[in-house]
Amino acid sequence: MRVLRRGDTGPEVAEIRSMLSALELLPSSNEVNGNGPFFDLSVEHAVRAFQQQRGLITDGVVGPATYRALRGSTYHLGSRPLAYLVSSPVHGDDVFALQERLTELGYDAGRPDGGFGPQTERALKNFQRDYGLVVDGICGPATVRALRQLSPRARGGRPVFLREQEHLRRAGPRLRGKRIVIDPGHGGPDLGVSVGGVNESTIVWDLARRLEGRMKATGMEALISRGPDHSPSELQRAQFANDAGADLFLSLHCDGNRSPHAQGVASFHFGTGNGTTSTVGELLAGYIQRELAARTGMLDCRTHPKTWDIFTRTRCPAVRMEIGYLTNDQDRKRLSDPAFRDVVAEGILIAVKRLYLLGENDQPTGTFTFADVLAHELLRAE
Repeated sequence: MRVLRRGDTGPEVAEIRSMLSALELLPSSNEVNGNGPFFDLSVEHAVRAFQQQRGLITDGVVGPATYRALRGSTYHLGSRPLAYLVSSPVHGDDVFALQERLTELGYDAGRPDGGFGPQTERALKNFQRDYGLVVDGICGPATVRALRQLSPRARGGRPVFLREQEHLRRAGPRLRGKRIVIDPGHGGPDLGVSVGGVNESTIVWDLARRLEGRMKATGMEALISRGPDHSPSELQRAQFANDAGADLFLSLHCDGNRSPHAQGVASFHFGTGNGTTSTVGELLAGYIQRELAARTGMLDCRTHPKTWDIFTRTRCPAVRMEIGYLTNDQDRKRLSDPAFRDVVAEGILIAVKRLYLLGENDQPTGTFTFADVLAHELLRAE
């Protein structure tokens, strides 16, 4: 579908208005002009409200991600058969409900993200096998009836949280052997935010290389998701991390804003905003945010849960950083300084180390150094 924004008309707008009305975000009366249903200010406000609820970019524009989420909101568990389709993945609120129900019953369907992937299929087949159903990985009427009849084995306690924490604990405190994908945003002809000859793609590429060098020095396996002249899609970047079997995914960006006063650093992780979250991703985002704010003195714009494709399509915990605003004179000047990018790279590495330490032998935020990390790695190796 085409991207829809304020001022557009036509049958696609009528569909958007209908879905927003069903969610009670827009009055059901259809305002029309000579060309049919109209994407007016009230529709834009409703789209923004929906995007905010779902952890999407809140821009009031209906692009592919927003449209997919809107379509998915029209489904409830049992309204259609659900299955893992490699060529055309199924998304929707019904998939989210299935994932949560399987988790309650003690099956590992992964993070509830509304996407029917291989982990959801495995959990569903295990459920079908245990309860004498046809083991076909398809959630049809019989499977839905069984899911609704059974009492949950786990309520509260956040089982996904416990699994992620246990996996992290078993990984151990050493960085050596950890596989990290570093994802510098944009690339090639896509410069990202560009102001005064300073390009986001160039800044984050250089930052990625500095971070890669430090990570390799600790014994980590650091992989960069793109070359300097390439700009993969978010799905391709996620697939790169999945194919690599990454332990963590770190996406590097700079921001921009129409206001030159906007500034600071923010970090993002998977989360729907209603309690469903990648707990390790949330923990890492918090460490990164605190380290960068303390070390750089940048305005702390905090951490935020989002349902962007880069989070829902990566199997490992993922964090995206927006490091400064190139539209802000002060942030742009600092990011243009290689020494400042060294500070940022060290802060990110320290945050990753804190994640694996799980609070043991830790030091106050902003005081852990690269030399401390190397010494810790050497001590653990002895």
